[in-house]
Amino acid sequence: MDETTNINWFPGHMTRTNRKIKEILPLIDAVAEIVDARVPVSSRNPQLSELIADKPRIVLLNKSDMADEACTRDWIEFYKTQGIKAIAVDCKSGKGVGNFINGTKELLSDRLEHYRAKGMVGKPLRIMVVGIPNVGKSSFINRMSKGSKAKVEDRPGVTRGNQWFKIDNELELLDTPGVLWPKFEDHIVGEHLAFTGAVKDAVVDIEHLAVRLVSFLGKNYPEKLKQRYKISFDEQFDSYELLCIIGKKRGMLMRGGVVDSERAAIMLLDEFRDGLLGRITVESVSFMGEDNAEF
Repeated sequence: MDETTNINWFPGHMTRTNRKIKEILPLIDAVAEIVDARVPVSSRNPQLSELIADKPRIVLLNKSDMADEACTRDWIEFYKTQGIKAIAVDCKSGKGVGNFINGTKELLSDRLEHYRAKGMVGKPLRIMVVGIPNVGKSSFINRMSKGSKAKVEDRPGVTRGNQWFKIDNELELLDTPGVLWPKFEDHIVGEHLAFTGAVKDAVVDIEHLAVRLVSFLGKNYPEKLKQRYKISFDEQFDSYELLCIIGKKRGMLMRGGVVDSERAAIMLLDEFRDGLLGRITVESVSFMGEDNAEF
């Protein structure tokens, strides 16, 4: 995946979803945005801030069990400086998910107090859950709602046909389709999503992707590579050669003793995505840069 590579999605789908989000905004109190804690910049829809305008937002750093803990703490602090509450969660195991209810009610405490003061007993907070595909949105909703869909009632403020989930007497979640923007303007964003498997391997050069991942890991997490594959290399390593060293160590040889670099690439990416190399974050807070200083 080089600098000329762009990954195209479906603009029509994107347009419909954005329109749906805009239509539903008057009915919701806040937005819960789910991102991948390993790539928290690339795994978010850059159009979201514009779409939701001034609605309160809570960010769930999902898959935090596979992310670098220090980096995740840094991200939580970064969001705090932006006036956004962030919580580290793992929707698959449920770790940290329980903090969402209290965090949301704390974020919207004024709204809850207003409801109580007005005697609006039974009026719940409504939170719209958003996230790009494969970031864990469905897992989060299923875990929070325990698989039960809220009944859509014929009353003001409830729109038929939307996926409402009742969490408790004070909180309901609204599901939305996974959203990706029509084109990645920055090839690094597409590359980072491909690292995690959010982009299908069929649309990328798998060996080039693995070489790029090896380059990142060798520079930022060399000890994890050395420990996992029982190899050694110095600071001046060649990324493709290092991938071949890893493949040879795993016995991935073809006739004549040539390393099957494609098999090695697939294996490396699979093990990274399964968390077998350890807790790794591809995008630290410094990845934001001056051009993306605000969320």
